[in-house]
Amino acid sequence: MELLTNRAQIVERKPMTFAERIYLPGILKGLSITLGHIFTKRATYSYPKVKRQFSSTFRGLHILNRDEEGRERCTACGLCALACPAEAISMESAERTKGEEHLYREEKYAAKYEINMLRCIFCGLCEEACPKDAIYLTQTFAPSAFKRETFIYKKEDLVLPLDPAKQIAK
Repeated sequence: MELLTNRAQIVERKPMTFAERIYLPGILKGLSITLGHIFTKRATYSYPKVKRQFSSTFRGLHILNRDEEGRERCTACGLCALACPAEAISMESAERTKGEEHLYREEKYAAKYEINMLRCIFCGLCEEACPKDAIYLTQTFAPSAFKRETFIYKKEDLVLPLDPAKQIAK
């Protein structure tokens, strides 16, 4: 108890003036702040009418590239999954069948490839780790949805559509 009484300080309060007692300066100060915010630039956008401009280094949704002949570039090496700090990428590799070997350069491919966009932090390490330039982060940002399952993108969602002019002869 002695320690608390030694540190205590006596604070003298000066009497309030008439203007302070009717709270007029406080009300005027609050109104001036409110009026000041009315004329500033808005922080929100009226999407989809007004689209936000992103920087050139923005990383958005992932895509899986194809090569010049329209073949999938991913060889299921797993380096993108290892480089991902959020562990958002999962894949399963498979070997090509005897009939498909002559159509593709690589004998392995990604049978299952999924990215959980709820876990992804859009760091771009998967893009840097890929030796085949198969995965790429676009300038498109992720759409909204109501179910968690819609944010798990499968290989069919990620692979670029096949260009009809470059279809592989089967």
